[in-house]
Amino acid sequence: MSACRNRSIGLVCLLAGFAGNAWGQAAAPVSTISAIDTLWVLICAFLVFFMQAGFAMLEAGMVRAKNAANVLLKNLMDFCAGSLGYFMVGFAFMYGGTALFVGTSGFFLIGAESPAANLPLPAFWIFQVVFAGTTATIVSGAVAERMRFTTYLAYSFLMTALLYPIIGHWIWGGGWLAQMGFHDFAGSTVVHTVGGVAALVGAKLLGPRIGRFQPDGSPGYIGAHNLPLAALGVFILWFGWFGFNPGSTLGLSDPNLVARIAVVERSCAGSSWSRSPHPTLRPTPTTHGSRPSRHRSTSCAARPWNECTGSTPTNPRNASGASSTQYRCSVRPPACACRSGSTSWRKRT
Repeated sequence: MSACRNRSIGLVCLLAGFAGNAWGQAAAPVSTISAIDTLWVLICAFLVFFMQAGFAMLEAGMVRAKNAANVLLKNLMDFCAGSLGYFMVGFAFMYGGTALFVGTSGFFLIGAESPAANLPLPAFWIFQVVFAGTTATIVSGAVAERMRFTTYLAYSFLMTALLYPIIGHWIWGGGWLAQMGFHDFAGSTVVHTVGGVAALVGAKLLGPRIGRFQPDGSPGYIGAHNLPLAALGVFILWFGWFGFNPGSTLGLSDPNLVARIAVVERSCAGSSWSRSPHPTLRPTPTTHGSRPSRHRSTSCAARPWNECTGSTPTNPRNASGASSTQYRCSVRPPACACRSGSTSWRKRT
């Protein structure tokens, strides 16, 4: 045990030495760095990081009591593993040059430069790594209670080291989509679609939880064990989103723009209440309903607010006009972590 602890401490010190050396070599010119912009981005990064606590509380409250500790540990360790993956190779793949498909420089942040001239590299990296961690955490709720801990850690590392950075490079790092004029303001595609699709694939591969459906195909009921804890998680996530979107301006040079984005964030989050299409999927309608509009706001936060608050199809009733009693969710995740509206629906037979 002592030897294992010593090796862990040694690894942390080695990585810290790499980071210190890299940031010392790649410091941006002081004349271009804005202190107020740096402070703003760091505060927003801390808010986004605090969303990890929101995910943990929400998911722990929505699963059965016997699995709460496992879910909490996953939400803690996925950010640890994800941070290492993003530090070692993820940031380089995402921002290491303007090649069409993937970056090729800045591994371990050695020789890396901040893409934002008004921010030092450490501040920009911290803001980016919390986005990467959020993308990885999205999958946690969709696979809760049915994925091994070690397998989930391996996924978290690969998500932040390979999948998220490569797709992020296409859009935010000057890749082929960026060169075609594709725009993603705060991660509607890079964060929520990537994480949502990964969550959907994971839930589909694992299948529903034991007892979720009866042998005849009729839905069973697996209730949440702690709704106050889940509600607390929703409030924490809501609070963290005020760093997610306004912080994506990467500065306070236009205070009016930042304020408008914050108003859009509040309006989109508070004006939507999605009703689950089946009685067994409605243990907490408000906690599930207050989040889809916030995910939509990441793509439209820079537009007029009334373009964001209109209704969009978030369930089969809205999408097809069919009776809600004809459908059920085939791979229902316990915390409904599919962020991009990619929950799989099929007609009841």
